[in-house]
Amino acid sequence: VQLQASGGGLVQAGGSLRLACAVSGLTFGSYAMGWFRQSPGKEREFVAAITWNGGSTNYADSVKGRFTISRDNAKNTVTLQMNVLKPEDTAVYYCAAEYGRSPVVSTGLRDYDYWGQGTQVTVSS
Repeated sequence: VQLQASGGGLVQAGGSLRLACAVSGLTFGSYAMGWFRQSPGKEREFVAAITWNGGSTNYADSVKGRFTISRDNAKNTVTLQMNVLKPEDTAVYYCAAEYGRSPVVSTGLRDYDYWGQGTQVTVSS
């Protein structure tokens, strides 16, 4: 199983980035997908998640209205569109897969079965 995150980089505050996660080695349509992030000295935290069919999403309060998660089951990819970025969004962003077709997404790290390697997002002020 491989989850390959990409799209990170350096951006000024107020700018945008689009992260992508390419998934292989599992039946993508049987997994909910999530994005998490971790800043230096902090615990990994939930950012956004989407159900197996894209029917439901959930966002951390800190990113609501600015970030959008989506998925393409035909291409085995999940994306995170990040707009109006703030310096506090600086972190390594990880994609993760949770087995199951629940209509409700999970926000807990331990609920996810597979993790990608992370991509660095740096927002300058």
